[in-house]
Amino acid sequence: MEETKKESVSGKNKVFQWIRDFFEQWELQTMVWPAIIFMIIFNFIPIYGLTIAFKRYTVIDSLDTAPWVGLDNFRIILNDKFFWHSVVNTLGISFLKLVIGFVLPIILAILIFELRQGPFKKLVQTISYMPYFLSWIVLGGMLINWLSTTGLLNTILSGLGFQVNHQNYLLSADKYWWIAVLSDIWKNTGWGTILYLATMSKIDPTYYEAAKIDGATRFQQITKITLPMLKGIVSLNLILTISGLLGSNLDQTMVLMNNQNQRKAEVINSYVYRMGIAQGDFSYATAVGLGVSIISVILLVLSNQFTKRINDNQSVL
Repeated sequence: MEETKKESVSGKNKVFQWIRDFFEQWELQTMVWPAIIFMIIFNFIPIYGLTIAFKRYTVIDSLDTAPWVGLDNFRIILNDKFFWHSVVNTLGISFLKLVIGFVLPIILAILIFELRQGPFKKLVQTISYMPYFLSWIVLGGMLINWLSTTGLLNTILSGLGFQVNHQNYLLSADKYWWIAVLSDIWKNTGWGTILYLATMSKIDPTYYEAAKIDGATRFQQITKITLPMLKGIVSLNLILTISGLLGSNLDQTMVLMNNQNQRKAEVINSYVYRMGIAQGDFSYATAVGLGVSIISVILLVLSNQFTKRINDNQSVL
């Protein structure tokens, strides 16, 4: 009985302590709680809507009245060849973006960092950042124009003496993956250097001075000082990139996809949009989204375990 009373008193003291701390920090609390309430309303309450994946839901039903169908929607997904085509396209495009697009911001950031302070360095940074601030609607319109039969690409190739048949490259399904990958790299590479440049700016200059005294070349300074210092932020970006392999860019796909290249352009996100919004099969689309989310969490955990091994068993998350 005495131990129970002590635990009860201890619990009350913790509650009173929490209330006292809350009012002592009321300025900070008024800043934090609106964000918490926002997350609860728009991030946690909608989770209940995932039950649609296990129901046969239509627009005339409510979440409670729609009949349960168990795993029927997931069985349909496993037998849907169009869904698996979108999976192949998503993985193919995302893998190319990972292999090429993940390394380029690191290289560009190092090259910018090695430049001396001055107008040219600022000019390079501004030019590399600029495409990121253009929406895919704008960039898509530019690409559609440039890759047309009389577009910029065919004009340049003809001017350089290459024999071209003035084809519209966006109408060729076999070329779409590379168009999607290279245009995404063009848009995001410059912006991707910001975190790396911020990390490099915090490196103690005495490391480089000591390396110079020891006779290290600029390349040796990069490989022995700069790159090891970037290991943490590189690992974090790698985790986020791998976990998002199934989340190919919907905006880009909706702008660049057409009837001619759809078999190579359709990705999971556009397929979910088409099935859920365009065709009104909300249960099927929700089931696909739920499955993709579960796989993404698994990829997140696996990539975190992988990066722990290259960071002396320390997690960056």
